[in-house]
Amino acid sequence: MPNSPPLHDPLSGVVVVLLADFARQHQGWGWLRLVAGATPYKEVPGLTMAKVMGSGHGGGFSLRPSATHQGLICTFTHLDLAQKFLDSTWVQAYRDRARELWRGILSVQSARGQWDKQAWLSTSAEALAGLSEPKGPVAVLTRASIVPTKAMAFWRYAPAAQAGLSQSPGCLLSMGLGEAPLVRQCTFSLWQDTAAMLQYAQQGAHQVASAAAYKHQFFSESLFVRMQVLQMSGVWQGQAFDLSNHAVPADSSPLHAEPVLGLHALEPSHV
Repeated sequence: MPNSPPLHDPLSGVVVVLLADFARQHQGWGWLRLVAGATPYKEVPGLTMAKVMGSGHGGGFSLRPSATHQGLICTFTHLDLAQKFLDSTWVQAYRDRARELWRGILSVQSARGQWDKQAWLSTSAEALAGLSEPKGPVAVLTRASIVPTKAMAFWRYAPAAQAGLSQSPGCLLSMGLGEAPLVRQCTFSLWQDTAAMLQYAQQGAHQVASAAAYKHQFFSESLFVRMQVLQMSGVWQGQAFDLSNHAVPADSSPLHAEPVLGLHALEPSHV
């Protein structure tokens, strides 16, 4: 799957997350997003990283792939450029084809580890110029490269931990994502507050899975990022989300571009 080369090391700025569940008639269009990877976003102003990822069945963390669920995770140098991206035709193309879509802008509060050998930094005040103190929920992004010879051992722990995540008190949203089947996994979760997130992380199946991963060295690389939601909107699993922090300059003009890829001639005729 093509991905953009590292542009900044370490990464800093704000994070954009899109979670999509495509309508059945647009599954082919969604599949083309996975094939193209980050290539269509190379010229997006302020973009420093883009990852297009598939998901497990029902949007979960499963060996069975989903034909409709997909995620896009990007980092931008500044909040206003992230907002322009959410208002662009790149994202409108997702909105037009998804039966459910969650989109958000987040600031990094803390991070440890690496993704593709890049560390992440906390979001600076400069990147958030003009933003008042955010009061939204917290989010967590975890990502790991699993040692291939230990993949089966890792997956013995994963289903129980994922089930505990979606059912944990205070978890507003969760989705399992992956850059590659079995061995490059990612999870995004949204929490009512930090206390709820910590309660899940420090007990039950997740704690058992974390201890096993450390003991048996399942990962060749991993990243844990704690974030604050600055803006979010959309619908996920029937639940509506809406949070706006008005920090983007009023004279900011939206980005205009072809919908993702611009490869209409290559798309299946039924899409």
